[in-house]
Amino acid sequence: MISFKLSFQEKLEFKNSIKKMAHAHESHTKKIWNVFWILSAITIVEVALGIIKPDVLHLTSILGTSPLNWIFIILTLAKAYGITWAFMHMDSEKKWFRRAVVWTTVFLVCYFVTLFLIEGGYLHSTLAPLVKW
Repeated sequence: MISFKLSFQEKLEFKNSIKKMAHAHESHTKKIWNVFWILSAITIVEVALGIIKPDVLHLTSILGTSPLNWIFIILTLAKAYGITWAFMHMDSEKKWFRRAVVWTTVFLVCYFVTLFLIEGGYLHSTLAPLVKW
């Protein structure tokens, strides 16, 4: 077993550093509840729109899909951004690191959404004669 002998000054510095770390850890309860309520409100809007499905938003087409789908995509991205910002502590990171994470994610999500919409349109047009939608 290894034993370390610390001087009185080193012990005092160690105790002070422990106290500083204890004070540095703040409670984020209020922040967590704020994020919870914001994400809950967005989810309630998504569920309400999914249940009601207004004809104006559902039966028209913008950029290859209905405005209702675009609303769902945008609200989902907003929720993902909020979760990343709050729970991955992006608000305390350096500006360029935050941008690298967020811009990369936004680019990839937009890319995948575009691919899914293109493929969905292709499958719908190809299978339309065979399947009753």
